[in-house]
Amino acid sequence: MPSLSPNPLTIIIPSKGSKTKPPKIFLNKSTSFSPKACNFNKIHGYPLSKIPALTTKTAHFGNIIENPSRKLGSNVPKAAASSEPNPEGEAKSAEAAAAAKSKAKTSQLALVFGFWYFQNIVFNIYNKKALNVFPFPWLLASFQLFAGSVWMLVLWSFKLQPFSKITKPFIIALLGPALFHTIGHISGCVSFSKVAVSFTHVIKSSEPVFSVVFSSFLGDTYPLKVWLSIVPIVLGCSLAAITEVSFNFQGLWGALISNVGFVLRNIYSKRSLQNFKQVNGLNLYGWISIISLFYLFPVAVLVEGPQWVQGHHNAIQRVGKASTFYMWVMLSGESGSAFECTWIWDCHSWDFLVFSSNS
Repeated sequence: MPSLSPNPLTIIIPSKGSKTKPPKIFLNKSTSFSPKACNFNKIHGYPLSKIPALTTKTAHFGNIIENPSRKLGSNVPKAAASSEPNPEGEAKSAEAAAAAKSKAKTSQLALVFGFWYFQNIVFNIYNKKALNVFPFPWLLASFQLFAGSVWMLVLWSFKLQPFSKITKPFIIALLGPALFHTIGHISGCVSFSKVAVSFTHVIKSSEPVFSVVFSSFLGDTYPLKVWLSIVPIVLGCSLAAITEVSFNFQGLWGALISNVGFVLRNIYSKRSLQNFKQVNGLNLYGWISIISLFYLFPVAVLVEGPQWVQGHHNAIQRVGKASTFYMWVMLSGESGSAFECTWIWDCHSWDFLVFSSNS
């Protein structure tokens, strides 16, 4: 008998008249016992490999017969390449993430400046209107701090703003910046009441000069190009002061003292509040407003208090309608607290020189 060999699976079909009954299934070539054989490689005479739907499965079946020890699923391509680290791809992803973050930060800065300038414009208009008919800057400055304090109390009461836990060291660290904030705020209001708004802002535009000078006294160093960049500011402010029609020394000194106050506020708030990162910008603004109000209002009562009642009656007569005067005061308070809030909200994220040039 011929030897068996691992050939394709074959079914032996006996011919007519054959007396011998061969095995039904044989794993070898056709023999004399099997004149007619049906090969599984063909179906009805058509090559099995030509049938697309069965080609893959047939190939796998043949591989199993030839090598039974092969594990199932060994023909499935491994996804090892996709799990291997790709330093170049990771670097590109990191660069894309950094670029997106930088773009978002730039957009945030532009939005902050836009909102800041808008509120500043509203404040300048209605604060000057109120001061023209009610020349008591100490009371108006106190009301602006009061408006900011009430706004924050409402946000905290209705839980619209998380209330950070306040500690005694935090309040102590805030006393200095709040004092300088008070000085800068009231000095600016006094200057607005004495001279034109444009002149006050011209003088206040020299605030970066004060920032560089005071920071240098406190140990910071700046390159030569920074010092050269403030020369045109000094020359421009000097020229504006000489040619200003509404010039008077009270308005000038008020604007200069306001610069000093806000610069020291910026410097000391960055230094003394470094250990209180858990207090966000909005809560910081609220506490500065509250402490500044306690600083300012008692002094305002001593300076102007006896004149407020008569000044109120005179203001109503000059405006003609009490509601109009109250609207001016309300808008000056709301816009004043809003643009100060914008500064304090983001000052800890940006260099204070940037904000000094726009305070």
